[in-house]
Amino acid sequence: MTSTIGPVMLDVGGHALDAADRRRLKDPHTGGVILFARNFASRAQIRSLVADIRATRDGLLIAVDHEGGRVQRFRTDGFVTLPSMRRVGALWDRDPATGALVASRAASAVGFLLAADLLACGIDLSFTPVLDLDHGASAVIGDRAFHRDPRVVSLLAKSLAHGLLAAGMSNCGKHFPGHGFVAADSHVAIPVDERAPEAILDDDASPYAWIGDVLGSVMPAHVIYPAVDAQPAGFSRVWLQDILRKRLGFKGAIFSDDLSMEGASIAGDVVAGAHAALDAGCDMVLVCNAPARADRLLAGIVDRRTSASQRRLAALRARPGGLDADRPQDDPRYRAALAVLREAGLDAS
Repeated sequence: MTSTIGPVMLDVGGHALDAADRRRLKDPHTGGVILFARNFASRAQIRSLVADIRATRDGLLIAVDHEGGRVQRFRTDGFVTLPSMRRVGALWDRDPATGALVASRAASAVGFLLAADLLACGIDLSFTPVLDLDHGASAVIGDRAFHRDPRVVSLLAKSLAHGLLAAGMSNCGKHFPGHGFVAADSHVAIPVDERAPEAILDDDASPYAWIGDVLGSVMPAHVIYPAVDAQPAGFSRVWLQDILRKRLGFKGAIFSDDLSMEGASIAGDVVAGAHAALDAGCDMVLVCNAPARADRLLAGIVDRRTSASQRRLAALRARPGGLDADRPQDDPRYRAALAVLREAGLDAS
């Protein structure tokens, strides 16, 4: 690690860095960049943008929400169009004899292809897999979830994580302890899940217990679970320290969800929200789509994290698995993963 990793992950404006982007990237509190669809025009352009980010500030984590289905930021110029996780999960139920195997192989293939495409562009991490359960209530989660059954979610998420790792990428399970039960969208509201603690832990949160050893990082939900804490999970020491770290034994990094979302507003302004998230146990906080808020945060944040936090974040950096950056699709492993999806009827292209 050539430098410390600051506590803030932020975004940049467009296809190329402008002066304001460069100023924010050079701030010592900046530790990462999250990319969006607006940052993508072509494979060559996104590689150039990533290279410029790294030239401007060495050591930044570069990430993207690139799950498959409707949450896939880059879709053209050679990027595989990935299926939604619900379509992968549906394979499990298709045939009692072979469904589990077909779905697991497909999830692993999705992970490998997803990581291979991003790593070829210099990107470290995708915020995936979604571990939320498909209760049928949440439109914002919806087909991003693998399945209603936490056992199926756990096994398919683990397979996807193995595919990511085979290409050289870590992972981020989200949204702890579970966003799938509530109808409200935390982007525009403050969702409240009134269930008893054990109902949440025995159902929605169980994947974090079962596959926590393969999760490199976790992102908590901007959801309030009042039977546990009055604060959303991402601002709660009870959820992050007492439950996720101690009870479930999670050792990886913790990212806040976007502090610009309405679900984070209960914590106060962006600086107060960042301090609340870091004090609760987050290693890095996100602020997206709000340049003025990013400026206020960089000016006002006090970094009280430990060296252990730095190590957890550094462990998320990409470790490319020998794929050709210019032509990852020529690798036999890439072609084999595509074939798995096509044989499963998932129409990857």
